[in-house]
Amino acid sequence: MSLRAALATLALSSATPALAAPPAIVPAPPNAQDVPIALLVDLSSGQTLFAREADRRFMPASITKVMTTYVAFERMAKGQLFPQQITAMQPETFKRWNRVGSTMYLGENAPVTIDALLHGVTTVSANDGAVVLGEAALGSLEAWVAEMNRAARAIGMRDSHFGGANGWMDEGHTFTTARDLVALADAMVTRHPAYYRHFVGAASFAYNGISQRNHDPLLGEVRGADGIKTGFTNQAGYGFLGSAQRGGRRLVMVVAGSPTGRQRNAAAKAFMEWGFSAFDSRILFPADRPIGSARVQGGGLRRVDLVPRRPVRLALGHGARPKVTMKLHYEGPLRAPIARGQQVAQLHIFLDGRQVSALPLVARTAVASATPLQRMFNGIAGWMPWS
Repeated sequence: MSLRAALATLALSSATPALAAPPAIVPAPPNAQDVPIALLVDLSSGQTLFAREADRRFMPASITKVMTTYVAFERMAKGQLFPQQITAMQPETFKRWNRVGSTMYLGENAPVTIDALLHGVTTVSANDGAVVLGEAALGSLEAWVAEMNRAARAIGMRDSHFGGANGWMDEGHTFTTARDLVALADAMVTRHPAYYRHFVGAASFAYNGISQRNHDPLLGEVRGADGIKTGFTNQAGYGFLGSAQRGGRRLVMVVAGSPTGRQRNAAAKAFMEWGFSAFDSRILFPADRPIGSARVQGGGLRRVDLVPRRPVRLALGHGARPKVTMKLHYEGPLRAPIARGQQVAQLHIFLDGRQVSALPLVARTAVASATPLQRMFNGIAGWMPWS
């Protein structure tokens, strides 16, 4: 399906009664004034629904553990770390981290699985668990933190740096932004959905004879909520990176710098409920449906279809009927070989001329490097008027 045809389809769907009312202004979410840093993003459409100081750096405190969790997921996916792998808290680590802040009460030299460590980190914010996890995976905390920073750069976290595995106060060496945390949440959910479901969002965790509850303010309070992580230190204040999914939509939010836990929790609930209730979500294209194609150089095929990984949605305030346009963007021609599912392009969506999202598009099929015979025919075809 060409982009021209896609735009025609969109124009037809935009004329339906659901969008026929006059434009409406979406009021700000309640409790928005209680948090100095706030960001709410609809991952299903790529749109930012609310933003305040989204690029302001702040100390994430225990939200740092989301990056530790993500790196563990990456290593498990590559077969470099295993849930049933057994390790233990070394004596020196025990001296430094025994019952320091949030803990899962690891014993000195007591065996523990990676699965238990990750559940301790994600559910009860175990400082000891995060350090032991890093040491078990790469031999030292320093190597683990270096891996965290490499992973952050790889997923586009441009304004973040990690000085430790658990977010404990480190004189400002660890910092991030709300926008970067949303990118981290998106990578975690998109790349590792099975690990995310298994390790994130449990209501409680029991280890070493001690049961503790999860302090996530949305779990059990907001329908569809499934994580992700709270954070607090005296320096950082109260923060939260949260996610919820309803009806095919996933919203991710960040609130940070709140002066009290009660204000943070109330704002988090209000933001998430507002995000689902104040906007209509329309599916523009289903997953795996070709949106356009891109030229390929040096491949067995001269073009490759471009498809979204997940359904392409558009979030609009109730009654809004803006002019919707889309543009296909890629650096081309693409060079073979290209793997099936490899991200090679973006779909830019504009409302009334303002870009609101840039969604990844992937190759629908693999394109191998051209054989000598194919290169000859491709060269001849390049001179033809229809090429």
